[in-house]
Amino acid sequence: MILYPAIDLYEGQAVRLRQGHYDEMTVYDREPAALALRMRDEGTTHLHMVDLEGARSGSTANLKLIERIAAESGLFIELGGGIRSMETAQRYLDCGISRVILGTAAVENEDFLKEALERFGGKIAVGVDLKDGYVAVRGWEKKSAWTAAAFFKHLAELGVETVICTDISRDGVLSGSNHELYAELNAHYPMQLIASGGVSSLEDIRGLRELGMAGAILGRAYYSGAVSLADALAEAKGERI
Repeated sequence: MILYPAIDLYEGQAVRLRQGHYDEMTVYDREPAALALRMRDEGTTHLHMVDLEGARSGSTANLKLIERIAAESGLFIELGGGIRSMETAQRYLDCGISRVILGTAAVENEDFLKEALERFGGKIAVGVDLKDGYVAVRGWEKKSAWTAAAFFKHLAELGVETVICTDISRDGVLSGSNHELYAELNAHYPMQLIASGGVSSLEDIRGLRELGMAGAILGRAYYSGAVSLADALAEAKGERI
């Protein structure tokens, strides 16, 4: 299983939200580029980034910073947040991002999703953010009409290869991942699934690996010191004694 340490960007800083609430934001690092280099030096090969301003407004407010992180770190970076046009997706891929994550756009604009999959293939992932059983959009601030089951079936039919699935109720509160949800999704859908939200311990990471998840995103547990990145990486690979 691949571990993806998370860097969420807001006004050029690395922050974390609690359950997606912008008014419950904690600033963890004012130099995200340096943070990415520290993560790389600790052994990470992959990084999950979200432009929170983009998620809210569809802007590319942190584009220069994102380009710098990609160039300086050399990491495989998946990026989400406000990617709602082919031009924006192309811009991020051109600046060194390895895979872009479509969230709101994938839910609200099927033609755009199909075009992106046709043009970029495996460089497209879909972020499925679940709130009370429904897919949330617009930076988690609104619920769509899609249920989780219906949307996953839809994505499978379209040929989406990678899905980052977040249980919003677990995000940023160190309550543990929703293993029951991920077990159910893994059993029914063929995509590579990356777990997000609530990863809180090495045991949690081990459980996700044993479920057969393709990846897991590590956020607040790393920033709070609940787990070390080195131990988390070893656990994700099944190398920790």
